[in-house]
Amino acid sequence: MKIAQIAPLMESVPPRLYGGTERIVSYLTEELVRLGHEVTLFASADSITAAELVGCASKALRLDGNVRDPIPYYLLMLNRVRQLAEDFDILHFHIDQFHFPLFAQMADRTVTTLHGRQDSPDLKPLYLGFGEMPLVSISNDQRRPIANANFVATIHHGIPTNLYKPVYNPRGGYVAFLGRISPEKGPERAIHIARALGIPLKIAAKVDKFDESYFREKIAPLLSDPGVEFIGEINERTKSEFLSQAQALLFPIDWPEPFGLVMIEAMACGTPVLAFRQGSVSEIVDQGVTGAIVETMDEAVRMLPQVIALDRRAVRRRFEQRFSSARMATDYVALYRSLLERPFILEREMTVPWSRPVLETV
Repeated sequence: MKIAQIAPLMESVPPRLYGGTERIVSYLTEELVRLGHEVTLFASADSITAAELVGCASKALRLDGNVRDPIPYYLLMLNRVRQLAEDFDILHFHIDQFHFPLFAQMADRTVTTLHGRQDSPDLKPLYLGFGEMPLVSISNDQRRPIANANFVATIHHGIPTNLYKPVYNPRGGYVAFLGRISPEKGPERAIHIARALGIPLKIAAKVDKFDESYFREKIAPLLSDPGVEFIGEINERTKSEFLSQAQALLFPIDWPEPFGLVMIEAMACGTPVLAFRQGSVSEIVDQGVTGAIVETMDEAVRMLPQVIALDRRAVRRRFEQRFSSARMATDYVALYRSLLERPFILEREMTVPWSRPVLETV
């Protein structure tokens, strides 16, 4: 099958540091190549892939100090994709909805994975106006605000099983917070939970420009006391050590998280997860096996020792069963083929072959 993967341009594929969507595009692209498909990746030119790379910006836009407005670069990329569209069986987009007007006429050969939150009221008329575009959700919860959109599957993310080496007897003596410093990610909650139990907390996170004031006013003052270490943004190699040596991952979010890649990255390391019941969490964390789902700070403090005591081998086994990139790629290939077999009929929901256990949430 000839497949185009169209990635965001803000980060390279894979990203050098933070970048969940670009990381998933990389894992999917490499697995599709491994399965023998002819894959072309449209991404920044500093991306690294076994697929054919079409560079659509000289480097990741976030790291290019000369870039002020990313939209022109996306328009140039979409024009390039449109010029080459007939070379592919399937065009798989990961860039929100930028491509809808240009590719609506060939919707039967497109798939759009929605990676972000969908609870903006402005999105409802957009999906209604482009109801022919097949959409993939990364969790069932992500669908709730736009339940009538043209969803054809829910496919949970996956990562390579050999990417992180599990550690079953961690020596770090700390709990971890990994991601982005912002109110909805809950770094304040993480600090208060760890301090309530006297457990050291390490925070590895990036601070976006629009979150700098939040970090300066709310988080920085909490770092002056002992027991909390702010590491900053880390790369893939450092992340493996950071997560695998942690006693648990704290995921105290306060927003409708579409997926939460860091949860399965921790599980791949054998590290259990304490997460708040928001967004996709109940679809990702298996209560009492890979972690615990809580609703209040008091419950979080009470449950954290039990989470730390969970069997880390069982955490890793469940990760391998549910969240490998091989499973993710196989699911997407099945979706591509299903759509191509009925190019003029876009059903609202796939029922075959999505009844198999690996997609039990669909």
